Amino acid sequence: MTNPLKKYGDARKERIDQLAAMSDGSVAVADAGTIEEAPGVSLIASAWRRLRRNPVFLTGLTITTLFIFLAVFARVIAPHDPAIGYLLDKVRPQSNPIPGPEPGFPLGADNVGRDFFSRLIVGSQQTLIVGVFATLFGLTGGLILGILAGATSGWVDSLVMRAVDVMLSIPSLLLALSISALAPRPSQWTLIIAIATVQVPVFARLLRGTMLQQRSSDHVLAARALGIKRSSIVFRHMVPNALGPVIVQATIVLATSIIDAAALSFLGLGNPDDRQPEWGQMLGQAQQFIYDDPHLAFYPAACIIVVALGFTLMGESLREALDPKSRR
Repeated sequence: MTNPLKKYGDARKERIDQLAAMSDGSVAVADAGTIEEAPGVSLIASAWRRLRRNPVFLTGLTITTLFIFLAVFARVIAPHDPAIGYLLDKVRPQSNPIPGPEPGFPLGADNVGRDFFSRLIVGSQQTLIVGVFATLFGLTGGLILGILAGATSGWVDSLVMRAVDVMLSIPSLLLALSISALAPRPSQWTLIIAIATVQVPVFARLLRGTMLQQRSSDHVLAARALGIKRSSIVFRHMVPNALGPVIVQATIVLATSIIDAAALSFLGLGNPDDRQPEWGQMLGQAQQFIYDDPHLAFYPAACIIVVALGFTLMGESLREALDPKSRR
């Protein structure tokens, strides 16, 4: 004869084991009193599930994808060579300084007869080049300083962080402007270096803070207890787990780099060769015609705003989706 107390105890034990298994995501409650199996998911998979249903992220991703596609194939898509004045014979300095739209030239031409639509398309390529290289160089410099400060302590950490604090105390655009002005001759590379220098302290502080959190984590403490070398702990345990927020921040910084590049080019500190158009450069050249032909400034400005908005929306959505505190 079965002991009812033993039977009740076994049922209670089985129920407790099922509830304990729910903590790792291996089971889920379907309805009252019923438990069914559910596979666990990683942070990346969970983030993607939310991102693909997030209209903000999808909007930013669409804008960014279209911009990158346009920039990569700009020379193929552009109907005319942006450096040739096809409508130069129609430019009249007094009566018609800016030729209007006509067949084959949907946005007309600039003051030297070059197709404005083609220059706008090719300008996306130069804007992307400056933004991407400035972000990559800034990310590289920030990683070096951030790892140096986060992996050490004492005077090395203090020295690096005080230098970072000094750079962060100066407005970014003013610092980039000062660095660009030091160059003997403005060029695309001086523009990239100036913007990258401004972004270095942002990445350095973010990586250093994330690595400090990793320093007191269980897996790092366990590695130290096992006697693993310090360099292995830093580069195999701390840095890989600290890179997530930095990569997300790079997406947002890319938008800032595009805006800063446009601002410096607008001030004449970018590439002086207007045969290679860039949106900020085009915006600056349009100022002398702003009252009679505002479209020369409107289209480059609109492109800068939309592209920066796309990267910002995508970056902020990624940051929110990858933040464990926001998981529901």
